[in-house]
Amino acid sequence: MPDRRADLTVPIRVLAAPPRPTVSTSTLTTRAVLAGVIVALITLVVTALVAVPLAARATERAAQEGLASQSDVVAQVLRFRRAPAADAKLIEQLRKLDGDVSAYLITSGAADRPGLPTRVVQQIADGKPVSERLALVGGRLAMVEGRPLGGGDGVVLARPAATGISRQVLRNLWLPLLAGLGAGVLAGVLLGRRLARPIRNAATAAARLSSGDRTVRLAAEPPQEVERLAHSINELAEALATSEGRQREFLLSISHELRTPLTTIKGYAEALSDGVVGADSAQEVGQTVLAEAERLDRLVADLLSLARLDAADFAVQPTDVELVSLVTSAERAFVPRAAQAGVPVRAEVPAAEVWAHTDPLRLRQIVDGLVENALRVVPPGRPIVVAVRPLPDRTAIEVRDGGPGLTDDDLAVAFQRGALHQRYQGVRQTGSGLGLALAAGLARRLGGTIEAGHAAEGGARFTVYLPRTSA
Repeated sequence: MPDRRADLTVPIRVLAAPPRPTVSTSTLTTRAVLAGVIVALITLVVTALVAVPLAARATERAAQEGLASQSDVVAQVLRFRRAPAADAKLIEQLRKLDGDVSAYLITSGAADRPGLPTRVVQQIADGKPVSERLALVGGRLAMVEGRPLGGGDGVVLARPAATGISRQVLRNLWLPLLAGLGAGVLAGVLLGRRLARPIRNAATAAARLSSGDRTVRLAAEPPQEVERLAHSINELAEALATSEGRQREFLLSISHELRTPLTTIKGYAEALSDGVVGADSAQEVGQTVLAEAERLDRLVADLLSLARLDAADFAVQPTDVELVSLVTSAERAFVPRAAQAGVPVRAEVPAAEVWAHTDPLRLRQIVDGLVENALRVVPPGRPIVVAVRPLPDRTAIEVRDGGPGLTDDDLAVAFQRGALHQRYQGVRQTGSGLGLALAAGLARRLGGTIEAGHAAEGGARFTVYLPRTSA
């Protein structure tokens, strides 16, 4: 007899301790600070490139307007006085009061001193005002404002063109620009810490979950994404706690189921080895030991099938299957055994053939398991029905019985491992608690679904839905 112990080997995964976090530029806070600094620097550069030229042009325009106003005032005074000696004296005083301003008096189309461009003198002599932002006066670039006085006379004021205005403006702006940079850094720090806090909390909660703490919960706080993350971690913790609780209950139930036949086999083996069992009772003892060994073998087989259901190498070979013949063959197989228990088994099938695309061996495994479960609880005289029902878009195979049935609460957990076994252990005859879970897993692997309900015969109804196909 092959040794099944190798098949029951459970791989144990050793969870490595998570690496300790290190401070680096990969943290969210650091990246947020760097982003704030970069944004502030870009803002500073753009502001300087835009604001400094604008401020310089505004300064130059203000200087030009001031020189124009000064020229208008001087021209008004000279027009009012109209005395050559007084005019020359006024121009001389103006030169002394403002050393940056060069004043020129035009008399009869000639300047009182050299330096003015000829075209400027000619334009004043022609009675036209002059306003130039840049002109060469005395070998230097200067702003020029001239006003005619009539009769070829006029006055011209020249001020050296402003140089280094951009540097002066930048010197005046460096403090606000630096303040903006500091504000960007501070905003980056605050934003990074605010964004990183819920992520740090989530990481801490995940670490506690991985270490086995299922009581951890996160407080939901805005924004919406962080709130969803907190809800997801809380739901994960609850799901893990529920799943582990069910696993513990399932293992306790399975350990009890394994221990019962083993205890029987051990007791009879000890009786045989001690010579307590006589020759006339040896056959009966052997039959009991064989029955318990077969029960144990079925339990181990169910456990292995459940463990392999989600594996990639689980053998499923779908093909076109005629369901009427499959159900009638299952009926013929169970009729003799059910007759011994006084339970009638019958098939309800349509007159025409019904085809489905499925694996016939796995489907027969589902049907046999459901009928086995029914035989265990149905009292003598009550029926077991295996039916085929063609539907518009799929095919249904039903196993109904006239047993004690299931409550609505039972139907909700019928396909969970060991759920019904735990509820009815000691109340009615139960199996290992794996049959319905195995049937549900097989139906899923076949591309179908399974449903539990109440049967017209008064007991439970289990319906397997499969994709329908033509022959």
